[in-house]
Amino acid sequence: MTKPAFIAGDWGTSRLRLYLCDASGAVLARTEGEGAAVGGHADRFAAAVAAWDGEHGVLPAVLGGMVGSTIGWKDVPYLACPARPEAIAGAALKFEQDGRAIAIVPGLRCAGPDVMRGEEVQILGALRLNPALARGRHVFCMPGTHAKWVTVQDGAVLDFNTALSGELFELLRKHSVLARDSGAVDVTSAAFALGLKTVREAGRDLLHLLFGARARVVTGEMAKADAASYLSGLIVGADVAGGIARAGGGTVHLICTPALAALYGAALADYGVAHTVIDGDAAALAGLVQLHAELFS
Repeated sequence: MTKPAFIAGDWGTSRLRLYLCDASGAVLARTEGEGAAVGGHADRFAAAVAAWDGEHGVLPAVLGGMVGSTIGWKDVPYLACPARPEAIAGAALKFEQDGRAIAIVPGLRCAGPDVMRGEEVQILGALRLNPALARGRHVFCMPGTHAKWVTVQDGAVLDFNTALSGELFELLRKHSVLARDSGAVDVTSAAFALGLKTVREAGRDLLHLLFGARARVVTGEMAKADAASYLSGLIVGADVAGGIARAGGGTVHLICTPALAALYGAALADYGVAHTVIDGDAAALAGLVQLHAELFS
């Protein structure tokens, strides 16, 4: 077995993913735990890696995500954009805990104001996975609870915009009359396609369109089971409509889960915009591997 060299940790608000890696970044073992919002970070991290420590000794760790926020282990200041990869590594907070060298990655901030924390690691990973993206201008879309639309020029994060798309959908679906008790979102459904078409033809007037998810059901124009798909089409379509202006007609690079890639890919196709897909977990790990090489080499 290849000798372990470090631990990579993607520590978000609700989930911790830890990877035992060799010097090349190959994953030898992995484990999961509770997110950064829970607290007790030092003790929980020690417990999560105790078995690895016992077998391989105490290894350095590189951690990204909300672990560096005000609810995390350490409050690591945001780095101002434009931010090059080496600047992101240089702004990481390095400290020692129980004999272990640890680095926590900073988030980024830009004019607006706007902030991100965790997505910067995925962008670094995308550049590592596809070095061609480190040359020229590229637009990344990172769907999720708070979707990010990011402009990268020659490897530097120039700026970004955040859309409340994922959180808005969950709030409206669970806590409003618009799509409560409807079926699961189906990206292949006529209802999702209708949501995309409606918001595209109405000129992004989302606030006046959302109630249509309820009105179409009570008037019999749409089955109740389709309301969530229609609502998703509206929100994703509006997010994409606002974001593609940043792409300037070029390809949009999605960094996300396969499920979100399907939704946003359909919306981008509806606007005639080409896209590629980079797995979000793979990008996060690749970014942490890149940062380890820069911080502990």
